[in-house]
Amino acid sequence: MSRIGKIPIRLPEGVKAVIQKDKITVSGKNGELNYALNPGIKVEENDGSLVVTRKDDSKQQKSLHGLTRSLINNMVIGVTEGFSKELQIIGTGYSAEVVGPWLKLNVGFSHEIYIEIPENLKVEAKIIPRREQGALGVQSTVNIFGISKEDVGKFAAEIRKCRPPLNYATGKGIRYKGEYVRIKPGKAGAAAQV
Repeated sequence: MSRIGKIPIRLPEGVKAVIQKDKITVSGKNGELNYALNPGIKVEENDGSLVVTRKDDSKQQKSLHGLTRSLINNMVIGVTEGFSKELQIIGTGYSAEVVGPWLKLNVGFSHEIYIEIPENLKVEAKIIPRREQGALGVQSTVNIFGISKEDVGKFAAEIRKCRPPLNYATGKGIRYKGEYVRIKPGKAGAAAQV
């Protein structure tokens, strides 16, 4: 039995799960999410909890068992609490701004980068005043909110991809809040250490 897959998913008050033959729909105060079940994976509701089972002990069924349980649990959390990710923009003159349905990034190129914000996500961009920038020198922050963990993470990765943090000298670029970026000495610094 999968250690993750066998744990029942408790449904909080106000969350409703509709189980069909090959699909599960979870709805709550924040919205509604659907997931298409893989063949051989079954979901049942018992005493206010969802239990995920599999038809056999094949390698594929074992891996899908834990995955399905985790995804359904994320759906339950999403429709009750939601998910968020925070990105930090570090670099002189770097900034982010929400312009209508677009996120405008100014990250050291000769042009601004515009990324369309998906309809199911809410994005806030905030410019940090100079006196509050701290040791890292965070110029701006971008907060992403949504009910789907996958969509929040995917959009955050898309933003980070525009200017990943540099490993040399300053570490400027876009990084997740709390992400550790190892700063390398570079050619001049490496030669001086020898």
